[in-house]
Amino acid sequence: MLPKAESSDHISAWAGSSPRAAGLPRAISSEFLAGGRVGLSKPAALSKPEPEELSLFGRSLGLPSTGDSCDVPLGWPGRGPQNGAFRITVVTWNVGTAMPPNDVTSLLHLNTGETNDADMIAIGLQEVNSKINKRLKDALFTDQWSELFMDVLSPFHFILVSTVRMQGVILLVFAKYYHLPFLQDIQTDCTRTGLGGYWGNKGGVSVRLSIFGHMVCFLNCHLPAHLEKAEQRKEDFATILHMQQFEGRVASGILDHDLVFWFGDLNFRIESLDIRFVKYAIDSNILSQLWEKDQLNIAKSTWPVLSGFQEGPLNFPPTFKFDVGTNKYDSSAKKRKPAWTDRILWKIKSPSVGLGAGGRRPSQGVLSVSQLCYCSHMEYTISDHKPVAAIFAVQFASKADKPPVEIYVADEWTRPEQAVVRYKMAAGFHRSSWDWIGLYRVGFRHPKDYMSYVWARSDDGDRFLEKQLCAQVMFSEEALPKGKGEYILGYYSNTSSSIAGVTEPFQISLPRLEEGSSPTDSSGSSSEEEDDSTLVLLAPKSRSPSPGKMKRHRSRSPSLAKFQGLILWPSSRDRGTSRSPSPQSRRGLPGDIPTIHLPQEESGRCGAKAKESGADPRNLGLLPALRLEMIDQAMGQRRESTDQGYPRQRMSPTSPPGGSTSPKERSSP
Repeated sequence: MLPKAESSDHISAWAGSSPRAAGLPRAISSEFLAGGRVGLSKPAALSKPEPEELSLFGRSLGLPSTGDSCDVPLGWPGRGPQNGAFRITVVTWNVGTAMPPNDVTSLLHLNTGETNDADMIAIGLQEVNSKINKRLKDALFTDQWSELFMDVLSPFHFILVSTVRMQGVILLVFAKYYHLPFLQDIQTDCTRTGLGGYWGNKGGVSVRLSIFGHMVCFLNCHLPAHLEKAEQRKEDFATILHMQQFEGRVASGILDHDLVFWFGDLNFRIESLDIRFVKYAIDSNILSQLWEKDQLNIAKSTWPVLSGFQEGPLNFPPTFKFDVGTNKYDSSAKKRKPAWTDRILWKIKSPSVGLGAGGRRPSQGVLSVSQLCYCSHMEYTISDHKPVAAIFAVQFASKADKPPVEIYVADEWTRPEQAVVRYKMAAGFHRSSWDWIGLYRVGFRHPKDYMSYVWARSDDGDRFLEKQLCAQVMFSEEALPKGKGEYILGYYSNTSSSIAGVTEPFQISLPRLEEGSSPTDSSGSSSEEEDDSTLVLLAPKSRSPSPGKMKRHRSRSPSLAKFQGLILWPSSRDRGTSRSPSPQSRRGLPGDIPTIHLPQEESGRCGAKAKESGADPRNLGLLPALRLEMIDQAMGQRRESTDQGYPRQRMSPTSPPGGSTSPKERSSP
């Protein structure tokens, strides 16, 4: 039970802490049987290595030659969901155009102990500042809210899986790095409902993905405000469900997914009751007397579109509307009535929908969801809304046993010749000539936040795939980081726009180059040939660039206006101007403002990312950062320079080193 508040106008008793799972009477559970076996299977997706395998981790390995069979996935993560449950934290917050706070650790329920760690975190924001000047900056660089969450979550080994934005509505999905190979078929979509569907201040954004073979959809909505707009909220939600469609035959609509999380500023209000009684109920901690007049609770039993959606008990005070900077409810002349506008619901697909042969869905078995926590966070006062968080334990009956790609690597690289990577692709994996293997520093933030990479390209790739043999690639000495540190290798699939295989952290201990030498920096270009005439649009204190949109995102938001006489090129940034561990910023340049110049094309199949402007994997999606320069200026520079790093006639990246430039190279074989 929550402590009784001293006053509904100033709830000081709740300001310092938030209700936790222990404060709830019991967990809310839902379960259905969809055919197949009833019992939950043993979590084998990320099983520990056998004892004989463990002996191989403590030493450098003599790797067999290319084409030999691979039985032991050296460095494969031995971690799985606790007790078979996959924990998902969902957060919704209407930030009211405010700047991000300094710390969101308590909001994300971090530092709660190893056994309570979440496996995935979905964050839905509404009313992020979307003024014209702010939107232009956020289009070129990552918005500050996304930066904050990446900064906070990366030390806990969370990686940004996908993100989508529609004006002020943002959805971010993070997951532990060792789950990435089992997160496939990632797509995003958005639907405007403001001004009759022409404006994106209201509407919904979604991220859908397959988690261990089960289709899950996260839907973040901002619905119309005001007490009398309940029917409009119903119509807008129905429009969002109808408009959002995904590619593929499996789960094309939102409600076709096995599990749907619906959350956001849904703007449902408390009907009938006088504001004085509402405040009295809050002061007296008798919140249950307000539940039956809550519009969403009423709608769940009367609106067919909400059939099957579930929500935990509202054992926290209404989250709207507060005076900014305080825990006092609205003291303005409008005196808006407190309401639970910020909500988190979930729905499990009915077993009667989409039955296969014999009336069964053998791929699913039993799916159950338990809500462990549902609470608001009164300690955040930057907005007139309080953020709301919920923690779920999801039980999957069956899970994928192996990742699409298994990576084999020695447990430590102490010499450049040890930088050999061998990998084996599962049967049915759709490889591409544009797949690559990235070297990531532990604590990386998103799939394109790598230190260096090597193309996962082999002339015998199809033979290896067919015969289940190992292919082999090697990082060049120039691409390897110097010094000592922990790193992770990840296989990035261009076809699925996701990481299909990762390793456990391993050590790289290479001697640093002597002072005064001219090292080949894998993170940025040399400053010897800087183009001083380049117009750099990267602010001195800007944060790291965006990892880029997922290629399956079909945003209906208006595109950037075309700049007359300007062209776009990829840019790098200076680490001194960012808190991010992004590899683009590992070497500081003189001054506070990073300088950008034309990169040189790298010879060879493997190289540092700054050396390959045309074939950099980042260029396979949306460029993570952009720079602008005058066309005449750029053309003059290329005529005068011998640098042939940029393609002459097109912006699309060139083929991987040593390959063809034909369009077929970019498609999956």
